[in-house]
Amino acid sequence: MRYVAVALAMFCSFLCMVPSVLAAPAPRIEQVTAKVTAAGSLPPLVQERMEQSVGAIARQLLEGKTVAETLASRQQQEQLIHEVFDKVLVGYTVKGVDIQPSQTATVAVELYPWADTIQQVDVKTSVEGMSPRIEKLVRQDIAGVEQVFQAALTGLPTAASDWTNGVLKHHLNDYLAEHLPEFRADFELDPEQVTKVQLVLYPRLPVVRTVDLSMRSDTVPNFTLLNHRQLVQEKADELVGVPVAFVARHKQELSRQFAEELDCQPDFRVMHMKTQMTLEVAEQLQIMSRSDTSRYRLRLTGWGDAGRKNIDGKAEDENLMLRLHAGSMLSRQDELFLLLDFAPQAVKWRWELGYDRMLSPYTHGQIRYDFTAGDFVLAATQQLAPRWLLRYEYRLDDALGETAVRYKLHDFLSVEYLINRRQKWFRFIGNF
Repeated sequence: MRYVAVALAMFCSFLCMVPSVLAAPAPRIEQVTAKVTAAGSLPPLVQERMEQSVGAIARQLLEGKTVAETLASRQQQEQLIHEVFDKVLVGYTVKGVDIQPSQTATVAVELYPWADTIQQVDVKTSVEGMSPRIEKLVRQDIAGVEQVFQAALTGLPTAASDWTNGVLKHHLNDYLAEHLPEFRADFELDPEQVTKVQLVLYPRLPVVRTVDLSMRSDTVPNFTLLNHRQLVQEKADELVGVPVAFVARHKQELSRQFAEELDCQPDFRVMHMKTQMTLEVAEQLQIMSRSDTSRYRLRLTGWGDAGRKNIDGKAEDENLMLRLHAGSMLSRQDELFLLLDFAPQAVKWRWELGYDRMLSPYTHGQIRYDFTAGDFVLAATQQLAPRWLLRYEYRLDDALGETAVRYKLHDFLSVEYLINRRQKWFRFIGNF
C-alpha cells in the first residue's frame, strides 16, 4: 500500500506541472517601426532621418519587452520618447507620441513646425577651375541637382536647416556618385522663406597634367597643318586640370567638338577636310589629330638613294629627289594627278600626268605619261600590312621594271629596298 500511495503522489504532482509546461510564453516586442508626421509638409529626406532617430530611441526602450509590460508602462514610455526627441529637435515641437505595442510595435510621432518655413529653394552652381567647355559638360551631368535640395528643404522650418545639413550632404554625395563621380561638392545655404544655395564643385584627383598633341594627314602635306597647331593646342589645353575619369567618360564628345572646330577653319572648308581626333586618356594626355580630304591629294616627299649607280658605274645624279603630288579625286576610286620631280644634284625637272584607280582597299593601279622622257609608265601598289607596301613600276620606253618593298618607320619616314634588272639599292623617303 505504501508503494501505491507514493505512485499516486507522483502522478498528482505531474498533473499539476502540465499546465505550466504547456502554457504559451508571453508575446514580446521583436521589431519597432517609427512614423513621423508634421502639420503642413515634412520634406521626405528629413522625415526619413527623423524616423531613423525615433526608431533608434524606441528600440532601446521597447525591443525585448513583453507586450503586456509595455501596455502597462505605455504612458511613461511615450512621455520619455517625447522628452528625448523634443530635446534634440530644432525647428519642430513634438505634439504627441503614440505607441501601439505588438510583436511589431509602432511608434507614431506628430510634430508641429515653428513659424517660418522654407517655401522656395534657388540653387546656384559654380564649377571651380574649369573652362567653359568643361563646365558645360559638368552642368549637363548634374542637371536636376536642385531637386536634391528642394526635396530636403522645401517645407522645412528655417530654424531646422542646420539640423538637416548632414542629411543633405549624404544625399548630395549619393547624387554625385551616380551622375558626376569625378567631382566633389560643398554648399552654403541661407535659410529664408526663399532659400538660396551656393553649390561649388571641385575636381577629384587624378587630373590631366599635360597634353601631347600630334597632327597628321595622308592627303595634304603635314607642314600645312602647322598653321592650326596653336589653335588645336589651346583647345586641348582646356583639359589640363580636368579629372582623368571625366575626360575618359566624355572623350567621344570632346573629340567630336575639337574636330568640328578645326574643320570649320576657312582653308579646311575649301579643301573639304574632315578631322578624326583620338584621345589616349591619362595624366599625360595624348591627342592624335588626323585631317584628310576626300576631294584632293597633295603630298610632298623627298628621298635619298644609297647604293644606286648609273650605267657607267658612277653614282646616279638623281639619288636625291623631291616630288610634289597634286591630284583631284574624280570619284572615290579614281584620281587624276600631276607629279613634279626635282633633282637638286643635277638641277633637273621632270613632270608626269597620271591616272590612279583603286582596285581594292589595298590595291592601286596607275598609268602615267612622262612629258620629259616622252614615255608611259605603268605602276601598281599593294598594301601588305599597315606598315608594309609592295610597289612595282614599268617604263615602256626602255622596258625597265622596278620592284620595291617599303617599310613605314613612322608617319614621316619610310625605307625601301628596290630591285631592277641592273642593280639593287636602298631608298630613304621623307614625308613632309
